[in-house]
Amino acid sequence: MRVAIYTLGCKVNQYETQAMEAELTRRGHTLVPFDGAAEAYIINTCTVTAVSDKKSRQMIRQARKRAPHAIVAVCGCYAQTDPQAVEELGVDLVMGSARRMEFLDRLEALSPDGGQVVEVDDALRRRTYEHLPAGGLEGRTRAMLKVEDGCVNFCSYCIIPYARGPVRSLPLEQAAAEAARLAEEGYKELVLTGIEISSWGRDLPDRPQPIALLEAVCAAAPGCRVRLGSLEPRTITEEFCRRGAALPNLCPHFHLSMQSGCDSVLRRMNRKYDTARYSESVKLLRDHFERPGITTDLIVGFPGETEEEFARTLDFIQRCAFSAMHIFPYSRRAGTPAASMPGQLPNAVKEDRVHRAGAVAREMHRSWLEGWVGRTLPVLFEEEKDGLWRGHAPNYTEVFVSGCGLHNVIANANITGLHGEGLLGTLSL
Repeated sequence: MRVAIYTLGCKVNQYETQAMEAELTRRGHTLVPFDGAAEAYIINTCTVTAVSDKKSRQMIRQARKRAPHAIVAVCGCYAQTDPQAVEELGVDLVMGSARRMEFLDRLEALSPDGGQVVEVDDALRRRTYEHLPAGGLEGRTRAMLKVEDGCVNFCSYCIIPYARGPVRSLPLEQAAAEAARLAEEGYKELVLTGIEISSWGRDLPDRPQPIALLEAVCAAAPGCRVRLGSLEPRTITEEFCRRGAALPNLCPHFHLSMQSGCDSVLRRMNRKYDTARYSESVKLLRDHFERPGITTDLIVGFPGETEEEFARTLDFIQRCAFSAMHIFPYSRRAGTPAASMPGQLPNAVKEDRVHRAGAVAREMHRSWLEGWVGRTLPVLFEEEKDGLWRGHAPNYTEVFVSGCGLHNVIANANITGLHGEGLLGTLSL
């Protein structure tokens, strides 16, 4: 069967799609582009914002319009939280954010005229971790390794705990074994990912800490870079930094979830830290790692956010001096406490704040890049584009050089200047 897959959303969704792709190939099916002819279309959906829901519906409609007689199967977080809306789009199979191999079993068993199949569980009742094979698509230089699923933070703006359920962790020994296997397959970088990897281990015997997982993975794949996904500030302790700095293959890039730089807004968001704790995390990282890349997410225009609160956020992000930021306007999400909070702001106000925060972020990013000119960085090269090879340094900064045959090669680059949103360099001889 020719199968096309479209994935929306986070790295966890991408990971789970890659696992499905590998399994479909193992079962003898052929993967084809989503914009072409296929006998079955899979849409792995996202529901993190109302915009994500809309994009998920658009892709479902596109698949049905493109091939009216093909099988259309939908999984992921939007299918989990609103299966009825998905079912009403005329799809053949609806399952949620778990049981990926069963999803493929149901897909194979479908016939075009067999009627709709809808099987969505109660995510909040999940207690076991669904172990899917780690890996990446052929030709990739890095592989994702999912180590955790679920979240119990219940931030007031977020629907994900209801879509993914409580925390479930991949046991340390299995994570290390997967890392070793991926290293043997030739990957040069592993990215540890999960819905909330700072919570890894809290459901396991003896409640191990994430740093223990990190040490085990780094030891199992000593020839691979190991990069962390998004972390909560509470993960960054003196012990975490001391032990992490001793790992030679740990990438000094830390994505610290922030969302706001104002304590009153953080309380309304039901975040589990304040700006003082966040600042402590940033300082600890810079004390223990040499010029680490520190990136973050920011939501502006949260319900009730005043101009004074936003000004505090602008001041805070400048003091943190992030290497890069992702900035989003608050998106009202049905089913979350924030959706019914007073003080919902007009789109024009939110967009203005995105623009203003973005200007600060771009200035910080440029300053970060300029600080690397004249230095040398080891770069894992990924692809050639417009006559230059593109790759990432351990701190996750993009680097561009001239060269030949650099795919999946780590080489030192002498940084000579800036190139777009990254750095320009020459290969060290």
